[in-house]
Amino acid sequence: MARPQQFKIQVEDDRGIWSNVLGDDGRVLVFSTEDEGRAELARRYPVMVQMEKFAGGKHTRVVRILEDEDD
Repeated sequence: MARPQQFKIQVEDDRGIWSNVLGDDGRVLVFSTEDEGRAELARRYPVMVQMEKFAGGKHTRVVRILEDEDD
């Protein structure tokens, strides 16, 4: 049985390395919809999200978590 889609959010640092955004408990934040992920990005990184609209270039993203066939 297929699992429902899940999403995580990531930010890019000065060197171009993408990292998962973690919650207060140190675990990767996971969302059930892309819209929820985008809303959390805007809440946590409002300046970065707004800059992307005007300055070009992506430094934040919402990524769909793919199911591992071995699980």
